[in-house]
Amino acid sequence: MEQLTIKTYCHIKNNRICINGELAFEYPEASSMHDFLKKAFKHFKPGYAKFYKMDDISKLGFLASEVLLQDKPYLAYQPEDTGIVISNSQSTLLTDAEFQASIQDDTNFYPSPSVFVYTLPNIMIGEISIRHGFRGENAFYIFENFNANFIADYINQLFLSHKLKACIGGWVDQSSENYEAFIYWADNKKDAPLAIEHTAKEIERLYNLIR
Repeated sequence: MEQLTIKTYCHIKNNRICINGELAFEYPEASSMHDFLKKAFKHFKPGYAKFYKMDDISKLGFLASEVLLQDKPYLAYQPEDTGIVISNSQSTLLTDAEFQASIQDDTNFYPSPSVFVYTLPNIMIGEISIRHGFRGENAFYIFENFNANFIADYINQLFLSHKLKACIGGWVDQSSENYEAFIYWADNKKDAPLAIEHTAKEIERLYNLIR
């Protein structure tokens, strides 16, 4: 039976972006996550103007996926065979607060549709799917901390039940104090330079490589 393995992974944390454990970009002078993401986006030049309309956590997940998928591994698969399973601890809390602020003041009542659309965490998955043409199963889960066991089991089950042949998995989280993205690409292709067994133990190990 074919084995699902991790072929590439990406971390974004502490104003640094690493791909497969190697530094790809850093901007230590960034004054905020927003400032860092804008600078990183200009550095990688993905050419996607809609990026600037996204909320910050969608920008974080989107940019991580752009770096992760630079070599376009998904082109070897049908759109319906590729999925996304991402998690975090905060859902879209900061965006929710921004939207709430826009409707809370009766004297300055201005609900913003452009903010409201991002008050669901799976909108991030939608942005990534639209960008790369993914049409397979996708899901977003909320945990207090990164749950490698759940992510590994869920994606492995999708693979074993033939619902997916390739998948992005991981963690994209933002709070008022911090931000972090760890996502990886797993598929069933052989003869790849990097092929890490898709188990909870290995996923946890990769997640903890960049602290």
